[in-house]
Amino acid sequence: MKNQESIVVCGTGIVGLACALALARQGLAVRLLGPRNVLPPPVPDAYCPRVYALSQASRDLLDRLGAWSLLDAQRLCAVEAMEIYGDADGVLSLSAWQDAQHAMAWIVESSEIERALQQAVQVLGIPWVVDHFASWAKDSGGRGDLSRDGSGGSILTAGGQTLQADLLVGADGARSPVRQAAGITHEYTPYGDMGVVAHLDIERPHQNRAFQWFTGDAVFAMLPLPDSADGPQASLVWSLREGRAREWLAMSPTAQDSFFSARALAITGGRLGKLGLRTRPQGFSLSLERSTLVAPGVALVGDAAHRVHPLAGQGLNLGLADTQVLVDVLQHRESYRSVGDERVLARYRRARAQPVWAMSLVTHGLHRLFGVDCAPVAWARNAGMRVIDDLPFIKRRLIQAAAGR
Repeated sequence: MKNQESIVVCGTGIVGLACALALARQGLAVRLLGPRNVLPPPVPDAYCPRVYALSQASRDLLDRLGAWSLLDAQRLCAVEAMEIYGDADGVLSLSAWQDAQHAMAWIVESSEIERALQQAVQVLGIPWVVDHFASWAKDSGGRGDLSRDGSGGSILTAGGQTLQADLLVGADGARSPVRQAAGITHEYTPYGDMGVVAHLDIERPHQNRAFQWFTGDAVFAMLPLPDSADGPQASLVWSLREGRAREWLAMSPTAQDSFFSARALAITGGRLGKLGLRTRPQGFSLSLERSTLVAPGVALVGDAAHRVHPLAGQGLNLGLADTQVLVDVLQHRESYRSVGDERVLARYRRARAQPVWAMSLVTHGLHRLFGVDCAPVAWARNAGMRVIDDLPFIKRRLIQAAAGR
């Protein structure tokens, strides 16, 4: 009976595609609902503006889904070490070898992950309804089937199609129409900051290291990319006050380059030499968002469920972990319970509560800590970084957390 139940995954980005694949690989009947993103072919030495730092746990999931092997190895970059700088003399250095690992994370383009997942979905033959979600109506429970617990419902698409589902999975992004239609509680706290991304030409080799500088009112991070024919390059993620970010984004290309070069050199102290914009910067507003994750017959994953500050680079990893936990909970439910049973979905909610809360606490806490303009606090936070840098067992735990273990 389990295999006869219907699951619809609404959302065809990375997390939605991964969720549909993971469910289908467990023998569950699943359909995708959403537009099919048309991805331009990859260009040598030109990388998608949005890249992700995938943890070992996320890499393992993509490998099990048959997507990792479809990625072009020449476009991947392992993060073997990381340097974190405070706003004074605090420094923390982490290296994969401190936990006997080859890499702390892998830098992968958003477009290439999505391309690989689309190919895997096609190979597996998962039905794909190319339409938009419009509304959700929960069944009244009158079907007389105790095993289903009246938890199913009907999905109406923008194109007028009606889809029946015992479980609707909302993987449809931060503004999630599924979340709104299901009436799932959602908390939204804007940071007043904007994340600006771009790719950089760097003067000195990054040596597969990631870098992060806390500057009080901003977080300046660089992720390693494969070297281009022109030399080494890196991906920038700069979180700064929204007003200042918008002023920079509104400048002419020449003014943007001049502003960035001066600020970047002052922030990094020349650690990687001169830095120049390789691509035009793009910005997105930052917020802390949390939801209750489930409603009868509905479960949320990824940005539809939560968003955290990008300073730890864990947003996508959290979403992929949601997928793995949801699949595990559904696979191990009692035979008489539906995939949309409230008690089953409550197990998913409980399983994700602590990891999501912990990551939110860490990222929000660091953002607040380094945003306090107070000499004693500044001294304490930088002293804390120096102390941690001298404690190998804590550094190993930080590396393990970054790997998703």
